Amino acid sequence: MQADNVRFGFGDNWTAFLRQLNDDRIVEAEKSVKTLLGCERLDGRRLLDIGSGSGLFSLAARRLGARVHSFDYDPACVGCATQLRTRYFAEDPDWKIDRGSVLDEQFLGQLGTFDIVYSWGVLHHTGAMYRALELASDCVASDGLFAFALYRKTRLCRAWAIEKRWYASASPTSQRFARAAFIGPLRFSFLLTRRNFKTYVDNYQSVRGMDFYHDVHDWLGGYPYESIRPAEVATLMSKFGFEHVRSVTRPYSTGLFGSGCDEFVYRRVDMMRSTAELNRDFAR
Repeated sequence: MQADNVRFGFGDNWTAFLRQLNDDRIVEAEKSVKTLLGCERLDGRRLLDIGSGSGLFSLAARRLGARVHSFDYDPACVGCATQLRTRYFAEDPDWKIDRGSVLDEQFLGQLGTFDIVYSWGVLHHTGAMYRALELASDCVASDGLFAFALYRKTRLCRAWAIEKRWYASASPTSQRFARAAFIGPLRFSFLLTRRNFKTYVDNYQSVRGMDFYHDVHDWLGGYPYESIRPAEVATLMSKFGFEHVRSVTRPYSTGLFGSGCDEFVYRRVDMMRSTAELNRDFAR
């Protein structure tokens, strides 16, 4: 657990990202959600987006028919989701947006449980990843799905945590130098392996609708930062009462250019009931 007060400005990064959001990026985000969840539509299903960030994936889920509840700790991220709802689903009662923390048990208890809990690349930035994973899983209804992505643990994770803490507090000028220092060797690695770096950057939006340069900024500054191995995820989710549905895990890497995220989907086993469900029924 990382208990200091240093925190990267995720919301500022996503606010800038939204200036270049277009229909193609939204379609790619929809494809990402459909692929991860293994379905074409989400009509009528209640989806909780924990750490909604840019709001893009809340938007994608809503366009796929889900009844969405988004929340984020960062006020600027809340503003991003609100901006997208206003633009695409004005005054929509089936898309709710809050500011809140996944570590706030009282806040989560007021939300109830959901058919799908979605949290992509978020819980490892809370400063208490294991507790965040447990509390987020508690929001999943019986037989519901928990879809999430977490940074893969590598040999260089401790070094990256030091870099990220520095970057999150650095001046914009220092951050620009750091990005250049990261991208230069990455470009050279493409040259060594005979890959086209420009093509990679130009086609980057095919990766969940994202943008290469905003993702680099997010990677270098994403603090708090923790990481985990897939086997440990499996052990924890079994303990929480879930069965494995699917996962997309990355090949082994030293982490020289970042660790990247492994994606997971788990289902709450039918005979198991979340603490949130039990508390809700007890209160009736």
